[in-house]
Amino acid sequence: MKWLVVFYSRTGTTKKVAETLSSLLKCDIEEIFDTKNRIGPFGYLRSGIDAAFEKVTVIRKTEKDVAAYDGVIVGTPIWASKMSPAVRTYILQNKDHLRKTAFFCTCGGLGRKKVLRQMADLSGQSPLALLEVKHEEVLNADYSSKVEKFVDELSKQEG
Repeated sequence: MKWLVVFYSRTGTTKKVAETLSSLLKCDIEEIFDTKNRIGPFGYLRSGIDAAFEKVTVIRKTEKDVAAYDGVIVGTPIWASKMSPAVRTYILQNKDHLRKTAFFCTCGGLGRKKVLRQMADLSGQSPLALLEVKHEEVLNADYSSKVEKFVDELSKQEG
């Protein structure tokens, strides 16, 4: 299968996981860029509020056409027990062109299963695999076994 890893990352945590996935799957990767300023303490606060109210945002036009891929892996940080507005926007903009999906999230606290379920519901897809990674696991480089298991689940779907 030809996969695309798409992600949004405010601090770099979700980006590390996305890069690891892309490397293991030897697939394309694309970062989602939010046009709203989310830097610093006020950006952090604004991000949590926007996520809590399930807002969409304006994202930069992406380069990769999801219709050209057999499957798309979408990754988001969790803010206020919700997916980031940039990922919400991306899924809404592309859900009609997604063939197969898998989702992953990174977080410091709670809400992992809830967010992954929200992503599936929003996309209208039944994901082939789900991955939850805690912020501390990324900081300690202790998430590789989870990522490998996720990649194995995807590989089983190809056969």
